[in-house]
Amino acid sequence: MSQATAKDHAHVELQSTTSLFDVLHNSLILRQVAPHLSIHSLLQLSATSKGFRSLIHNTPGVFRYLDLTPVKRARVLPCLCDNAVWLNERKNQSLPDYPVPSRPLRWVLGAIHQQNILQNVQTLILDGLSVTAELCHEIINDPSYRVRVLSIRQVINLHYSKLCKSLHYACRPNRPDGTPSLKALYMFGVANAESGKMIPSMSTCWGRDDWWCKRGRLVTRSLTREWVNCIVACHGIIAFDAVLCQGPRHENSPAFGQIPMLAHAAPAPANHAVGGCDSCGTAPEGLLMHETCPPLHLPLLSPIPLMSSSVRAATCPSQPGQSFAPRCDECLEDRYCARCHKWWCEACYRLVDQRQHVGVREEDGVAISTQTLVNAPNFKQKKISKSCWECGSNCDTCISKTQRVCKKCRAGYCIIHNEGSSSEFCDWCVSRGRGLDRQDPKSARFKLTTSSIPSDLIRRRMRDAVTRPLI
Repeated sequence: MSQATAKDHAHVELQSTTSLFDVLHNSLILRQVAPHLSIHSLLQLSATSKGFRSLIHNTPGVFRYLDLTPVKRARVLPCLCDNAVWLNERKNQSLPDYPVPSRPLRWVLGAIHQQNILQNVQTLILDGLSVTAELCHEIINDPSYRVRVLSIRQVINLHYSKLCKSLHYACRPNRPDGTPSLKALYMFGVANAESGKMIPSMSTCWGRDDWWCKRGRLVTRSLTREWVNCIVACHGIIAFDAVLCQGPRHENSPAFGQIPMLAHAAPAPANHAVGGCDSCGTAPEGLLMHETCPPLHLPLLSPIPLMSSSVRAATCPSQPGQSFAPRCDECLEDRYCARCHKWWCEACYRLVDQRQHVGVREEDGVAISTQTLVNAPNFKQKKISKSCWECGSNCDTCISKTQRVCKKCRAGYCIIHNEGSSSEFCDWCVSRGRGLDRQDPKSARFKLTTSSIPSDLIRRRMRDAVTRPLI
C-alpha cells in the first residue's frame, strides 16, 4: 500500500512539472524572450514539434525584431562572386538571379519571405552587410515590407545618392496616406559591438545618451550637403541618428528671423551638444526635451531598442528631464568655451563683427530677404578668446586657471600643454636655467586688465604658435 502511494505521488509531481512549451505559451513571456534569440534559433525551435511551430508562427510580435548581422549566409563570400558557383547554387535551391553585391542578403530575405515572416518584421538590422540602394528602395517603398526601424550602419556596396532619391520619393508631398512605414533610419553611427562584433571605423561618438548627457563635440565627421537636404526633406516623417543645427542663422530653425544675425545660412548638421546659455539658461530656438518635443524631431539613440519598434523608444534617454541644444561649428564660433562647455546665445551676446542684418521668412517659406535693424543693441565685451593653441577658444575664467605669465621672461604660457613649465616659470626658462634663482621683482608686478587677465598674457597669448629659437 505504501509503495502504491509513493508511485502515485511521484506521478502527480511529474504531471505538475512546467515544460518549456507551457512557459512560452504565455504570449507576454514569448514576446519578451523572442528579441534576444536569433532567427536561426527561433526557426530551430519551431521545427521541434507542431505545437512549437504553431506557437511561434501564430503569436504576434515574435518576429518583430530581426537582426541579420550575425547570419553568416547573409555576408558576401568570395566564392559567391564566382558566377559558376552561384548558378549551381541557384539551380539546386531555385533561387532568383540577383546582382552579386545583393545575392547573399537577397537569398536570406527570400527564404524568410517564403515562411511568411518578413511581413511581420518591424525592426530590421543589416549593419555591416552588403546592402544595395535597390534593396533599400524596396524596404522603404514596397507595401510588402512593414519595417518601421531600419539600421544600415557601416554597410558596403550602398549607393548613397540613390538612397537619398528613394528617401525623397518616400517623403514626397503627394505620397499616399500612411506612407512610408519607415519611421527611423540608423545609418550615420557605428554598428553595435554586441550585435555584429564590429570595430568602429568612423570617428564618431554616437552613444545611448551622448546627445542628452554629454556636452561638447560629439560628431567629428560631417555630413554631405546631399544628406543634409535629405534630412530636411524627411523632417517630421523619418528620424535619423543625426540632427541638424537649430541655430537662428539657419533657415530651418524655428528662431530664424527673430535674432539679429549675419546673412542667412543653409541647414547644417549639428556636431555639438550644449546646454542652456550661461546668461539666460536657454536658447533662442528653445532646448530639445524628450517630454515636449515630437519624437520625429529628436536624434535616434544607440543601441536600437529591443522591446519596441517605435520612434519614441528609439529617441528616449535613460534619464528623464534632460535637455540640450544641437549646434554646428559656425553657430558656436566665438561663443563656446571648449574647456568648461559654457556658451552664450545670440540673444545675450552679440559678436563684434556681427552685422545688423536679420533674415525674414515669407509666408510660403520659400522667399527669403534681409532687413537692416535701426536700433541695434550695443556690442558687449568679448567673452571668448584663444590664448593656447591646444586649449582652443576658452572663456576668461578658464584662461585664468590655465594660463600664466613667466616671472622671468614675462611671456604667457599654458600650464597644461607647455610641458616642463612650473607655476612661476615657462618651459623655455626652466629648460635653460636663465638664472631662475635671481628673480626680478619688477617682473612680478605685471598689470591686470579689467578681465583679470595679465596684459602681458593678452599681448603674447599666441606666442606658442610661433617656433621659439633653440639658442
